[in-house]
Amino acid sequence: MSTRVSFGDGEPMTARSLELAKGVFEDQSRALSHIGHSLSDGFLDAVELIYTCTGKVIISGMGKSGIIGRKIAATLASTGSPSFFVHPGEAYHGDLGMIGGDDLVILISYSGETDEVIKLLPYLRHIQARSVAITGNPASTLATSADVHLDVSVEREACPNNLAPTTSTTATLVMGDALAVALMSRRAFMPVDFARFHPGGSLGRKLLTKASDVMHQVPSLARTSPFAEVVHEISEGEQELPAL
Repeated sequence: MSTRVSFGDGEPMTARSLELAKGVFEDQSRALSHIGHSLSDGFLDAVELIYTCTGKVIISGMGKSGIIGRKIAATLASTGSPSFFVHPGEAYHGDLGMIGGDDLVILISYSGETDEVIKLLPYLRHIQARSVAITGNPASTLATSADVHLDVSVEREACPNNLAPTTSTTATLVMGDALAVALMSRRAFMPVDFARFHPGGSLGRKLLTKASDVMHQVPSLARTSPFAEVVHEISEGEQELPAL
């Protein structure tokens, strides 16, 4: 049974909190639907750049964008596109050596003007690495400097103050998922391929375990075998069973 705490106006906190929570789902759902319907050839160009990349797919972003970038990198890596995350601040202090000319770099910044991310552009131009920008501002420095721009602009954040990254980070996350799914189709990525990257845990067991991996040979003897031989075979069989 929930405890009801009232605000100053006497309205139960539980009722107001539920109303706010439902609004978050509704607002973000509308924003995602709008972005999905607005996808253009730029999305196909991004998929093709990743598909034809002969190096690694490198994701970079600051703050909440960086957190989303790490998830996108993990999803791409587990679905057939070798990928990892590079922190833009660390990159500017030595980790730029992780990025090569044959890599594709996905740069994430909702404003498209994040200083730490913008500072990567001269180096990427120098090594001639291709880039995809995910921003909410098509006119931004990042969007206009990248080879391909993916627009994740939202009308407003779900945050009541329209400040905390909420709807915009969700949109960026889903854009990354959309890229991964499109690439899986492009690569004809099958469950057996997925299993190779997930050998551990229940998922790995479900996808990789064969009947021969769990079945064991049962000792068998002729009906006329001496009792001592029967006992011996049973004992040997027990020693071969794996520990549970």
